Amino acid sequence: MTEARLRQFAALVEKWSAKINLVSKGDLGQLWERHVQDSLTLLPHIPAGTDRAIDLGSGAGFPGLVLAIATGIEFTLIESDTRKAAFLMEAARLTGAPAKIINSRIELAKTTPARLVTARALAPLDKLLALAKPHLAEGGVCLFPKGPAVELELTAASAFWHMQVERFPAAEQKTILKVSALAHAGPDI
Repeated sequence: MTEARLRQFAALVEKWSAKINLVSKGDLGQLWERHVQDSLTLLPHIPAGTDRAIDLGSGAGFPGLVLAIATGIEFTLIESDTRKAAFLMEAARLTGAPAKIINSRIELAKTTPARLVTARALAPLDKLLALAKPHLAEGGVCLFPKGPAVELELTAASAFWHMQVERFPAAEQKTILKVSALAHAGPDI
Protein backbone atom coordinates (compact mmCIF):
# COMPACT_ATOMS: atom_id res chain seq x y z
CA MET A 1 0.00 0.00 0.00
CA THR A 2 2.69 2.51 1.01
CA GLU A 3 4.93 1.60 -1.93
CA ALA A 4 1.97 1.96 -4.31
CA ARG A 5 1.30 5.47 -2.95
CA LEU A 6 4.99 6.35 -3.26
CA ARG A 7 5.01 5.07 -6.86
CA GLN A 8 1.87 7.13 -7.54
CA PHE A 9 3.67 10.18 -6.12
CA ALA A 10 6.76 9.50 -8.28
CA ALA A 11 4.55 9.28 -11.36
CA LEU A 12 3.00 12.66 -10.45
CA VAL A 13 6.46 14.21 -10.10
CA GLU A 14 7.40 12.88 -13.52
CA LYS A 15 4.16 14.14 -15.11
CA TRP A 16 4.35 17.64 -13.57
CA SER A 17 8.11 17.99 -14.19
CA ALA A 18 7.44 18.46 -17.89
CA LYS A 19 5.57 21.66 -17.05
CA ILE A 20 7.21 23.13 -13.96
CA ASN A 21 10.68 21.55 -13.69
CA LEU A 22 10.28 19.80 -10.33
CA VAL A 23 13.42 17.74 -10.92
CA SER A 24 16.01 17.98 -13.67
CA LYS A 25 15.41 16.04 -16.88
CA GLY A 26 18.57 14.06 -16.17
CA ASP A 27 17.13 12.88 -12.85
CA LEU A 28 13.80 11.66 -14.23
CA GLY A 29 15.24 8.26 -15.20
CA GLN A 30 16.55 7.83 -11.63
CA LEU A 31 13.67 9.50 -9.82
CA TRP A 32 12.95 6.53 -7.55
CA GLU A 33 16.56 5.94 -6.50
CA ARG A 34 17.85 9.50 -6.42
CA HIS A 35 14.87 11.22 -4.81
CA VAL A 36 12.31 8.82 -3.29
CA GLN A 37 14.73 6.30 -1.79
CA ASP A 38 17.11 9.09 -0.79
CA SER A 39 14.25 10.72 1.15
CA LEU A 40 13.43 7.39 2.80
CA THR A 41 16.97 7.18 4.26
CA LEU A 42 15.74 9.64 6.92
CA LEU A 43 13.14 7.15 8.25
CA PRO A 44 15.32 5.38 10.84
CA HIS A 45 16.40 8.72 12.29
CA ILE A 46 12.92 10.11 12.98
CA PRO A 47 12.47 10.20 16.77
CA ALA A 48 9.91 7.77 18.16
CA GLY A 49 6.59 9.40 18.96
CA THR A 50 6.93 12.14 16.35
CA ASP A 51 3.39 13.14 15.39
CA ARG A 52 4.06 16.33 13.44
CA ALA A 53 6.92 17.66 11.32
CA ILE A 54 7.85 20.64 9.16
CA ASP A 55 9.69 20.37 5.84
CA LEU A 56 11.45 23.53 4.63
CA GLY A 57 11.71 24.44 0.95
CA SER A 58 9.75 21.36 -0.05
CA GLY A 59 10.07 21.81 -3.82
CA ALA A 60 8.92 18.55 -5.39
CA GLY A 61 8.13 17.00 -1.99
CA PHE A 62 11.53 15.56 -1.10
CA PRO A 63 11.82 14.56 1.67
CA GLY A 64 8.64 15.93 3.34
CA LEU A 65 5.86 14.48 1.23
CA VAL A 66 7.66 11.15 0.82
CA LEU A 67 8.03 10.89 4.61
CA ALA A 68 4.39 11.87 5.17
CA ILE A 69 3.29 9.07 2.83
CA ALA A 70 5.71 6.53 4.33
CA THR A 71 5.05 7.27 8.02
CA GLY A 72 1.60 8.81 8.35
CA ILE A 73 3.21 11.68 10.27
CA GLU A 74 1.49 14.99 9.57
CA PHE A 75 3.93 17.20 7.67
CA THR A 76 3.66 20.93 7.07
CA LEU A 77 5.43 21.63 3.78
CA ILE A 78 6.70 25.18 3.25
CA GLU A 79 7.29 26.14 -0.40
CA SER A 80 7.59 29.67 -1.78
CA ASP A 81 7.14 28.79 -5.48
CA THR A 82 3.38 28.95 -6.16
CA ARG A 83 3.51 26.35 -8.95
CA LYS A 84 5.42 23.89 -6.79
CA ALA A 85 3.03 24.53 -3.88
CA ALA A 86 0.10 23.76 -6.23
CA PHE A 87 1.83 20.52 -7.21
CA LEU A 88 2.34 19.60 -3.55
CA MET A 89 -1.33 20.24 -2.76
CA GLU A 90 -2.45 18.05 -5.64
CA ALA A 91 0.07 15.29 -4.86
CA ALA A 92 -0.95 15.25 -1.18
CA ARG A 93 -4.62 15.07 -2.18
CA LEU A 94 -4.15 12.25 -4.69
CA THR A 95 -1.86 10.14 -2.48
CA GLY A 96 -3.80 10.78 0.72
CA ALA A 97 -0.64 12.07 2.41
CA PRO A 98 -1.20 13.79 5.76
CA ALA A 99 0.30 17.09 4.60
CA LYS A 100 -0.52 20.76 4.86
CA ILE A 101 1.10 23.06 2.32
CA ILE A 102 2.08 26.64 3.10
CA ASN A 103 2.87 28.73 0.02
CA SER A 104 5.26 31.22 1.61
CA ARG A 105 8.89 32.10 2.08
CA ILE A 106 10.23 30.10 5.03
CA GLU A 107 11.10 33.26 6.97
CA LEU A 108 7.49 34.50 6.73
CA ALA A 109 5.67 31.19 7.26
CA LYS A 110 3.56 31.00 10.40
CA THR A 111 3.76 27.54 11.94
CA THR A 112 3.40 25.92 15.31
CA PRO A 113 6.91 24.63 16.00
CA ALA A 114 7.33 20.87 15.54
CA ARG A 115 9.64 18.32 17.14
CA LEU A 116 11.01 17.41 13.69
CA VAL A 117 12.24 19.75 10.94
CA THR A 118 13.57 18.42 7.63
CA ALA A 119 15.07 19.96 4.51
CA ARG A 120 16.99 18.61 1.53
CA ALA A 121 19.29 20.52 -0.82
CA LEU A 122 18.06 23.88 0.45
CA ALA A 123 20.98 25.91 1.82
CA PRO A 124 24.36 25.68 3.53
CA LEU A 125 24.02 24.47 7.12
CA ASP A 126 24.55 27.86 8.84
CA LYS A 127 21.70 29.40 6.79
CA LEU A 128 19.58 26.26 7.08
CA LEU A 129 19.75 26.32 10.88
CA ALA A 130 18.65 29.98 10.90
CA LEU A 131 15.64 29.01 8.76
CA ALA A 132 14.85 25.95 10.89
CA LYS A 133 15.16 27.44 14.39
CA PRO A 134 11.81 29.34 14.45
CA HIS A 135 9.97 26.18 13.31
CA LEU A 136 11.70 23.78 15.74
CA ALA A 137 10.01 22.96 19.04
CA GLU A 138 11.99 22.82 22.27
CA GLY A 139 13.71 19.44 22.45
CA GLY A 140 13.18 18.80 18.74
CA VAL A 141 15.58 17.59 16.07
CA CYS A 142 16.48 18.56 12.53
CA LEU A 143 17.28 15.93 9.89
CA PHE A 144 19.34 17.26 6.99
CA PRO A 145 20.96 15.14 4.27
CA LYS A 146 24.25 16.78 3.28
CA GLY A 147 26.88 16.18 0.59
CA PRO A 148 30.66 15.75 0.68
CA ALA A 149 31.26 19.27 2.09
CA VAL A 150 29.42 18.40 5.33
CA GLU A 151 32.45 18.98 7.59
CA LEU A 152 33.12 22.41 6.06
CA GLU A 153 29.44 23.30 6.56
CA LEU A 154 29.58 22.15 10.19
CA THR A 155 32.69 24.25 10.82
CA ALA A 156 31.08 27.33 9.26
CA ALA A 157 27.86 26.79 11.23
CA SER A 158 29.71 26.43 14.54
CA ALA A 159 30.58 30.15 14.41
CA PHE A 160 26.86 30.93 14.76
CA TRP A 161 25.31 27.90 16.47
CA HIS A 162 25.73 25.64 19.48
CA MET A 163 24.28 22.23 18.68
CA GLN A 164 24.55 18.52 19.21
CA VAL A 165 25.19 16.71 15.95
CA GLU A 166 24.96 13.04 15.09
CA ARG A 167 26.27 11.95 11.68
CA PHE A 168 24.93 8.96 9.78
CA PRO A 169 26.60 7.84 6.54
CA ALA A 170 24.30 7.52 3.53
CA ALA A 171 24.77 6.53 -0.11
CA GLU A 172 26.74 8.53 -2.66
CA GLN A 173 29.07 10.33 -0.23
CA LYS A 174 26.15 11.79 1.68
CA THR A 175 25.76 12.22 5.41
CA ILE A 176 22.52 12.62 7.32
CA LEU A 177 22.90 15.19 10.07
CA LYS A 178 20.68 14.86 13.12
CA VAL A 179 20.89 18.22 14.88
CA SER A 180 19.49 18.81 18.36
CA ALA A 181 19.95 21.25 21.27
CA LEU A 182 20.15 24.11 18.76
CA ALA A 183 20.96 27.54 20.19
CA HIS A 184 22.39 30.79 18.78
CA ALA A 185 26.08 31.41 19.42
CA GLY A 186 27.89 34.67 18.80
CA PRO A 187 26.48 37.35 16.51
CA ASP A 188 23.02 37.13 14.98
CA ILE A 189 22.87 35.88 11.42
